Amino acid sequence: MTAEAVPEQPERDVRRSLEAILTVADEPQSLVSLATAIGAPVAAVRQAVEALRDDYDGVDATTGGVRRGFELREVGGGWRLYVREEYDPVVTDFVVTQNPTKLSQAALETLAVIAYKQPITRGQVASIRAVNVDSVVRTLLSRGLITEVFADSETGAINYGTTELLLTQLGINSLDELPLISPLLADGTEGFDADVR
Repeated sequence: MTAEAVPEQPERDVRRSLEAILTVADEPQSLVSLATAIGAPVAAVRQAVEALRDDYDGVDATTGGVRRGFELREVGGGWRLYVREEYDPVVTDFVVTQNPTKLSQAALETLAVIAYKQPITRGQVASIRAVNVDSVVRTLLSRGLITEVFADSETGAINYGTTELLLTQLGINSLDELPLISPLLADGTEGFDADVR
């Protein structure tokens, strides 16, 4: 069977396939990338994404009309699942009080890069750390220590920044209170603090 002859999936299968992908996606996914991932026409994916959005919003009466605690939102030219804003406090409380495990060394290093260089994209963090930071960024997001600040209008890349929760955890009032890092770096970093505290 050739790539052009992909059999059409029933609408339910397209919706459930997209739902499964969106559950694990940590970046907004374009309709084209979703269509490619499941081998379905873009028009069918668009229709399925809109149906999922309506389902989660409680608009789709065929699924019981129950509004979910999460929503499917279009941001940065793609689609992604998010916690509904009204449930942010409950999720933050859970992450902070019910799941208080310590951060790994990788998470601490990534958090430091974001704190000092924000707003910064995941790719920029990975470039600085010279390792893949996808799972670490997901962890920091889930713990409420960083947040998505904005999506780059040209590339769609999400820029991250720290949250008030991080300031609270560090016991500081603002990022201006972070220590200078140039004394901690090797020679050749003169002037580094002009760009980064």
